[in-house]
Amino acid sequence: MADRRFFASPRSLTLAALVEATGAKLSDEADPQRSIADVAPLDKAGPLDLSFLDNQAYLEAFRISRAGACLVQAKYADLAPSDMTLLISEEPYKAYALAAQAIYPEPAPEPGISPTAHIDATAKLAEGVALAAGVTVGPAVEIGAGSSLGANTTVAAGVVIGADCRIAANVTLSHCLIGDRVRLHPGVRIGQDGFGFAPDPAGHIKVPQLGRVIVHDDVEMGANCTVDRGSGPDTVIGAGCWFDNLVQIGHNVDMGRGCIMVAQSGISGSSKLGDFVVVGGQVGIAGHLTIGSGARIAAKSGLMRDVAPGETVGGYPAQPIRDWHRQTASLRRLASAKRKAQKKDNI
Repeated sequence: MADRRFFASPRSLTLAALVEATGAKLSDEADPQRSIADVAPLDKAGPLDLSFLDNQAYLEAFRISRAGACLVQAKYADLAPSDMTLLISEEPYKAYALAAQAIYPEPAPEPGISPTAHIDATAKLAEGVALAAGVTVGPAVEIGAGSSLGANTTVAAGVVIGADCRIAANVTLSHCLIGDRVRLHPGVRIGQDGFGFAPDPAGHIKVPQLGRVIVHDDVEMGANCTVDRGSGPDTVIGAGCWFDNLVQIGHNVDMGRGCIMVAQSGISGSSKLGDFVVVGGQVGIAGHLTIGSGARIAAKSGLMRDVAPGETVGGYPAQPIRDWHRQTASLRRLASAKRKAQKKDNI
């Protein structure tokens, strides 16, 4: 399925190996030594491919799929074609992700320093670091074992990067401490000045931004995300947070573990998020708010108040999601009533 110009050839794995990788349960009649050569969507898969079903919208594609094996919940097993081997999982999408990782293991970066990289004499590079063409590493920088930096990335003085990080091309890092296994996609900017100033008719007065950015382990940031350093307190990105492309984090923001930020969302300065908060696409969050653990904010919302743990909000301004849906339904009914009244007036 994957284009061989960009991806290595897949590893052929037995069903037994896939069961071990995913935690799925193999259907009783299946041969655990049968080989699977690749992964593919239901409508494209063939007899040597593994696919998955995680959405009822694709039940018809599942019924007629030619996939040799499929990850699926038990409740849909009876709908499978007779020649399809089933791997039963209550989380088929998660199981598919694990299977795809096993079939397409990520190649480790080849260690080595490009002759066009510039490394300050005081920088410390651990074993196995890879620096591509045009990388600049400033004074007193520390880079952990096995980390790789893409072309033209700049690491300013004093920055610390942990082990096994993957930092893509054209990233800039300053005033920050980066944990282990962090992934930064092209164009990420971390540690630049926060947007801090005192308004004045004679000319705005800049507030020195004296904090740092702390990025904990296993964080991933999509292309062109920006994280401003703190004004005194640090900006903190908790372990396991994942950002889509084009996410903006203001100064002094403090994020807990496992938060998800979808594309074009942003958080203003000094707001605090608990663990596993989900922020939809194009959400704007005002400054100095507290958002509790497990809260969810619907796409395109404008958040101007605190959110309790576990609460789901949406709308502009954001409010409890059921209230927003009721208001939307009421507006729809009013609009319909107005159209009917206008038709009567025209008779």
